Amino acid sequence: MTPITKKIGVLGAGQLGRMLAIAGYPLGQKFGFLGTSHDEPSALLGQMYTDEVESLKDLVKFSDVMTYESENTSVEMVREIARSIPVYPGEKSLYYSQHRGREKGLFDELSIPCAPYQVVDSLENLTQAVDEIGLPAVLKTTTEGYDGKGQFVLKEKSQIDQAWKAIGGRELILEGFIDFSRELSIVAVRNADNEHVYYPLVQNVHHDGILRYTIAPARQISETVQTQAEAYMKALLDKLDHVGVLTLELFETVDGLVANEMAPRVHNSGHWTIEGALTSQFENHVRAITGLPLGDTSPRQPVAAMINIIGETGPVAEVLKMPNAFLHLYDKAERAGRKLGHINLVADSEDALYEQIKQLSAFLPAEDKSES
Repeated sequence: MTPITKKIGVLGAGQLGRMLAIAGYPLGQKFGFLGTSHDEPSALLGQMYTDEVESLKDLVKFSDVMTYESENTSVEMVREIARSIPVYPGEKSLYYSQHRGREKGLFDELSIPCAPYQVVDSLENLTQAVDEIGLPAVLKTTTEGYDGKGQFVLKEKSQIDQAWKAIGGRELILEGFIDFSRELSIVAVRNADNEHVYYPLVQNVHHDGILRYTIAPARQISETVQTQAEAYMKALLDKLDHVGVLTLELFETVDGLVANEMAPRVHNSGHWTIEGALTSQFENHVRAITGLPLGDTSPRQPVAAMINIIGETGPVAEVLKMPNAFLHLYDKAERAGRKLGHINLVADSEDALYEQIKQLSAFLPAEDKSES
């Protein structure tokens, strides 16, 4: 044990916990994970606790501080744990981010632009919301749902019954479409001493609702737009008294940045920071929750990228032959739509970066293979 060693409990044992531990061990930190089996990605990187009641109690006894992998973590569980040890981010961050209606209400309160929306809980409410918001629009579950799950795109009123039958019978949110040029996100970090750091805005490309690759920093981002994104983040971090990483997904429009949703955790669109930034999002999250000074978020190279490995592991040996390419596998079995790992790339120029991406086209969906 070192003078700065803390025992960090993680609610979850997936790839995010795995990468937190990989970043935290050089800082002298120790880890325990609450999971469902000893086959999960984090299993070999710390003490494993299964999700039985006694195991949660044991994890709390082990830990000096607790964090979590998912915004779908139980608020009640976090509140109870916080009676014994600090939990970062706190329950307020979870409360808002795990419910799309509350999240949009928070954006409104902080004057952060977002899509027009209405929360609905019946077919009648949905029909009224469509009349007021207009079409096209996207219908989503207010809680849970990720990587495109729990969503229905409404283009015509004749689809209302079909949409309700597909995902209704529960509380939903209807969001109006935003006319945007591209999807961006920003990762920020705050510690308990109210120190803030921000990573550059990045551009994200999705396919079938799943993030396929990220370009960092996003091309042609003005200082004004970066400053606008940081202002949104500062307002959220301070309002939530957030400690740790917070991620905000955004749409770039002709009128500025429009918020989509936030995540109170390390995020897929920040994976590029492992090799692409002086301090990764994972290390900075560990620093924040253990009371250490936050690290420099500057990029190491002019440009970087992250490519998700989805469904099939693919020709990963080719990645290992490439300079400035870094392979990260999560020790997960192949399954359609599943995130199995990612590839990070760094380069001195955009041309060099896109040449690398073309060499890795086997990892991209067909329509994205020629994009640059």
